Amino acid sequence: MAFDQRFLEELRQRIPIHTVIGRKVKLTRSGRFWKACCPFHGEKTPSFYIYEDHFHCYGCGVHGDVISFVMQSEGRTFGEAIKELAALAGLDIPEQTYQDRQRIEKQHSLYDVMLAAQDYYRLALDTPLAKTGKQYLLERGILKETFETFKLGWSGDGRGGLIHFLKEKGYDLELIGEAGLLRKKSDTEWGGELFFNRVIYPIHDRKGRPIAFGGRIIGDGQPKYLNSPETPLFSKRRTLFGLNHLSSLFVRKEVDPLYNTVLVVEGYMDVIALYQAGFHGAVAPLGTALTKDQMGLLWRVTPEPVLCFDGDRAGHKAMLHAAEESLPILTSEHTLNFLTLPEGEDPDSFVKNQGGEAFLKLIPKKQSLCDAIYGIVSAHVDIKSPEQRAALKTRLISIAQHIDDKILSKEYRRILLDRFYQQFYPKADRYGTFAKKTDVNLSNRIQKIDKEQIDYKRICILFAILLHYPELLFSVESAFCQLDLPAKFIKLREFFVGIPFEGTTLDDRINFLEKEGFSDLINAINDEFSISSSDQLSQKFDLHLIEKQWWHFYGLLNIQELENQVELARKAWVESPDEQHQNIFVARVKALEIARTGSNNEQEDDFL
Repeated sequence: MAFDQRFLEELRQRIPIHTVIGRKVKLTRSGRFWKACCPFHGEKTPSFYIYEDHFHCYGCGVHGDVISFVMQSEGRTFGEAIKELAALAGLDIPEQTYQDRQRIEKQHSLYDVMLAAQDYYRLALDTPLAKTGKQYLLERGILKETFETFKLGWSGDGRGGLIHFLKEKGYDLELIGEAGLLRKKSDTEWGGELFFNRVIYPIHDRKGRPIAFGGRIIGDGQPKYLNSPETPLFSKRRTLFGLNHLSSLFVRKEVDPLYNTVLVVEGYMDVIALYQAGFHGAVAPLGTALTKDQMGLLWRVTPEPVLCFDGDRAGHKAMLHAAEESLPILTSEHTLNFLTLPEGEDPDSFVKNQGGEAFLKLIPKKQSLCDAIYGIVSAHVDIKSPEQRAALKTRLISIAQHIDDKILSKEYRRILLDRFYQQFYPKADRYGTFAKKTDVNLSNRIQKIDKEQIDYKRICILFAILLHYPELLFSVESAFCQLDLPAKFIKLREFFVGIPFEGTTLDDRINFLEKEGFSDLINAINDEFSISSSDQLSQKFDLHLIEKQWWHFYGLLNIQELENQVELARKAWVESPDEQHQNIFVARVKALEIARTGSNNEQEDDFL
């Protein structure tokens, strides 16, 4: 009985392979994967590894997926293994109508047609008519043994040679057309061969079966590269060139692990050149930007594939598109890394000019997804332009919000904003770092201790005001994030900045922070903040006056940054001379005056 490939794929995805193998052998964690003593040969040291969608024993070489494991370990036929796994997964095996059987049979026939076409193109490369195509490959540095590894070929002149070859093997014109090998004249009529005068690059599925072809024109003609159309076997959004070589990475233990890095590059020749240089994990999308489906294929092999781009503007654009496309499907276990090549280089030219070892040295310089995003979107921001800074900050927040995983989204927001503040508002020395030399004057030491205690109280008041009035955070966030704090307050600040507290009650906010492990700090804030607390805040002052008090205590802690904030408020008021900007400017000016002169001690005493 033949089974629909889509059903088999769903079955493999529905059942974690380690749960099935774990019924037979004892598993132990090995990083993200599992290992065990091989159930197929006797051993005392585990060499049987279970990955996300397959297993491999480095002792006896046995290899397969969840279906083949059931077959080999229990002596089941393919059909019996499917029935057992379907019952385990709670899936009904689809009943096959006559039309279903015909479609599945045609699918198998299409595989046969594509394999025969690959043979035709491969044989054609050895004929005199392929001289220009073969010369092109040799001049690009492709070795003859690589011709066979990638099954490279030549299309011929497109005047019916392929059609004649396939018809002699019993395939009719309709099947040849459905395989994507012919042009279409109309909805009901097939034309001539799709490829002519082109070097042929077969595109394989994970099992190594040809499902499509890419062709590179030799001489004049457009398009320069041409891929097979969508067929029942081939969807370019769900396929990668070089995908069939990734399984070999798990058995290459004798090489530097960096050679087994999964690399996403831009074209056929990049993949082939890297493979020749020893990098068998190189793949390429097929004339499109990297899609979510293709990322899913990569993550089944490795949690952190490396996207390798040219060092030009187009490469940066492609990098940003891939980064943004990946955001909604990121998880704590699946991410991307980025490797940018020197200006004017692509992987093909780089390994030809500088060699595989030079490329190997580049891989450790890869960037994380977060760093790559920040580098690209902030690259051309004018540090002197408040509009551009504000636009960048808004975009960074928006980028983090595109991540569906809420915990991960919060982490990205925190890290991206940290980078933003570090770049555009450089910090002074961190709070609490004092000169190491011994202070011989006891009174100086006492004054220093007193200042630490007073600053601690001031910090508590800043946090208390924001805890009671989180709506103030929008106008003070930039300065708040520049404040040098003791280590225990830094993490608390991350929650204030990263969590949307507006619209919640004070009790909700306190309960949330206590559950996150900040009970001691919340108690310290409440102990130091002794102005009869929230009642006095809510009744004695309006929001404008509360913000004024916040800036007062901020200035006492960081007068230099307050001076910067006054200048920013002044510019904002000049550009938008309304009452709101005027109030902000006046509040910061008064706070600065008090911080400079110390003439508001009574007011501070009230708060302290």
